[in-house]
Amino acid sequence: MSGFETIYLGDLRTQNVHLQSGNSIITDAPTDNQGKGEAFSPTDLCALSLTNCIITTMGIYAKNHGYHIEGTKAHTIKHMVSDPRRIGRIEIKIQIQLLEKTDEHAREGLLRIVKTCPVARSLHPDIVQDVTVEFV
Repeated sequence: MSGFETIYLGDLRTQNVHLQSGNSIITDAPTDNQGKGEAFSPTDLCALSLTNCIITTMGIYAKNHGYHIEGTKAHTIKHMVSDPRRIGRIEIKIQIQLLEKTDEHAREGLLRIVKTCPVARSLHPDIVQDVTVEFV
């Protein structure tokens, strides 16, 4: 595993490079915490990591079981709390686009991933993971 490199650019902004691919992500502090809010904040990426991990793990599950979920969408809202300032709740609404007819067992397998993906298991238990799933 090659890792990542982070460079502080000043003005509460970082550039983060995925060393294997060369792709980069800029972060910026949010406007409510002295930043410009011109890019994802570190806590935005944390919340989005949960969403992306759930959907990616669902994609692996679907692929291994012979069906497809391309077109699946999610909407993520991060709720901050203070004292100490941290993420208090991550609210995610997922609409799974099933391209094949599936049985209840397949749907249950996809729903189980919501609580068992690696990021869901890695987040502190004080962070409420409010995830709803709709099959469309």
